[in-house]
This record gives sequence, C-alpha cells and structure tokens, in this order.
Amino acid sequence: MNENRVKELAKLFLKLGIIGFGGPAVHIAMMQEEVVVKKKWISEQHFLDLIGATNLIPGPNSTEMAIHIGHERAGWKGLIVAGFCFIFPAVLITGCFAWLYKKYGQLPEMHPFIYGIKPAIIAIILMAIFPLAKKSLKTLELGIIGLITVVLAILNYNQIYIMFGAGIVALLISSIRNYTINTNNFIPISLFQLSKTTVVSTTNLNLFLVFLKIGAILYGSGYVLFAFLDAELVSKGLLSRTTLIDAIAVGQFTPGPVFSSVTFIGYQMNGLSGAIVATIGIFLPSFLFVALLNPLVKKMRNSKPFSVFLDAVNVASIAIIVAICFQMGSDVITDWRTILIAILSVLINFKYKKINSAFIVLGGSMLGYILTFV
Repeated sequence: MNENRVKELAKLFLKLGIIGFGGPAVHIAMMQEEVVVKKKWISEQHFLDLIGATNLIPGPNSTEMAIHIGHERAGWKGLIVAGFCFIFPAVLITGCFAWLYKKYGQLPEMHPFIYGIKPAIIAIILMAIFPLAKKSLKTLELGIIGLITVVLAILNYNQIYIMFGAGIVALLISSIRNYTINTNNFIPISLFQLSKTTVVSTTNLNLFLVFLKIGAILYGSGYVLFAFLDAELVSKGLLSRTTLIDAIAVGQFTPGPVFSSVTFIGYQMNGLSGAIVATIGIFLPSFLFVALLNPLVKKMRNSKPFSVFLDAVNVASIAIIVAICFQMGSDVITDWRTILIAILSVLINFKYKKINSAFIVLGGSMLGYILTFV
C-alpha cells in the first residue's frame, strides 16, 4: 500500500513540476486542486495549516508544501520522493538552458509563449484559493487581519514580518477577550539575517556552503533570493550582474520552483559539478525543516494558543497570495490580448471546475503565441 502511495506521489509531483509555471502561488493552487479537491488526500483545514506552517520556516514555499504532502501521504519515503520529483523537472530544464547559455552566450527567445501563460495562471490561482479563503475566515477579527495583510503585502512589506505580526495580533486579541495575558501564549521569534561571510573562491565546497546558508535562512520570494545572490556573488566579483539577471529570466519562464535558478548560476560558475552542489545546497534545508516541522503541525492545531496563532497565519498566507495576484495582474494584464486570455481562463475555470490546470496553462501559452502575431 505504501509503495503504491509513493508511486502516486512521484507521478503527481513530476506532473506538477513540468506544468507548474508561475511561481509558488500557482504551485500551491495546483497542489490544492489535486490533493484536496480531486484526490482528497488532505482536508482543506489541514492543507491551510500546512501553508501557514510552511510560511513560518525559511526556504521555497511550494517545494516545502510538496515535501509536506509527501510526508503526510507516505512518511519519509513520500517526503523525499515528492520533493525530488517536484524539483527535478525544473532543475533539468534549467540545466539545459545553463548549458546553452554557456555555449552560445545567450538565451533562446521564449517571450511569445510566456506572454499567454501569465494571465492564465492568475485565473488558476484565484479559483484555487477561493475555497481556502472561505475556510480560513472564521471570525470578523481574522477578516480584518486578512484585509490589513493584503494592503501591507501590496505595499511590499516583508512577508515574514506580516506572518508573525498577524499571529501575534491574533494572540493579543484572544488574550484580551479572555481577560488574561499569559506570556506562555507568545511564540518567541528569532529572525535570522544573512551573515557577511566572505567567499574567497568558487570551489564546489564554497558554492555548497553559500547556497546552504541561503537556503537555511531565506524568507520571502524568489526576488529576495536574487538580492541575496547579488550580495553574496555579484558584489564580490564572482558572478556578473548580467548573468544573474539572465538567471532570473530562466527562473521565470521555466516551470517548478524559481530556486532552480541556482542550478543555472552554479553551472556558469563551476560547470556541471557546480550546478549539482548549488542545487543540493539550496534545497537541502527545506527537506530538513519540513521533516522536523511536519509532525508538530497537528499538535499546534490541538493547542489553543498555537491554534489561534495558526489561524491568523493561515489568513495572512492567503491574503499574501491575493496580493501576489494583484501585483502579477498589474504587471501582466496590460493590453487587450492579456485581458482576453485572463477572462477566457477564468470562464473556463468557472465552467469546468474539474479541468486539469495543465490544459489552461498550455492553452494560455498557445493563445499568447498566436495573439502576438495579431
């Protein structure tokens, strides 16, 4: 039975790793559709709890969600298989682009295909998070916290501060309502900052340590990752800013986690071995963090103070995804073509709720390619 579950996980997360264009919000929306709605492996409430827990630890959120789901479904084997299968397609595709880039000095033109994908994935996200949003808004206070979180996220405040802030505010409200303030109700927060260790060479050991450190302390989006890479590599003369920008582009137009961009960077710095050690370094902390955290999530739900904290973090997580949709929409939906693709994607999602999101992604890509010639 467990072996069958491992095979199911491998099949599902390989598929999501191949079709998962658009970043963590899209990946989590696709996972919700697959494991909550279609397969019913996890309840909506527990899926929400996993999203909240994932946002409280460093590392790539969608990759950590895949690892969480794998652990829930098939224990340690599931944890490793789900995480690996989700990451592998992105790493493989990024590695191919890295080889082409090093050989020819430029990237192939992908814009016409990506043009139509982005409006389509906004529709996928919104349709997927709607039931999660309804589930998470349990009280008026949580609704207010959610609205404030959306505004703060749109204004580009640090996401981890927003997450912990929402949890602490909820704990304060709960304590005031109960006329008691118990210091044991508050969760000690330790926020890490990137240390200023200097990289003196591009040996594989140094590359591994740099990416391991970043993977172990990085909160936030892929753009935060690139800021850290700029500080660690570009500012020290180990990588050109042009190459870093090209790595960002690769991360945007390839499926799977944007953290696979480090595969591209590692390849430029030290060839195939550099790509391998950079990739292992950036993703290894996620496997370790989830392995430690996953057994605690249900215990957190059963503890009243942690449950209050987790409910607020869940609302903040969904609110941040809504803010990401708003920001993506303002950047992406800019002309009649992208408006048309977005509207069609929403209508198809609404009319055919069980349609595989892969068809919407592929349809958006093809329509975007066709419309660029109109």
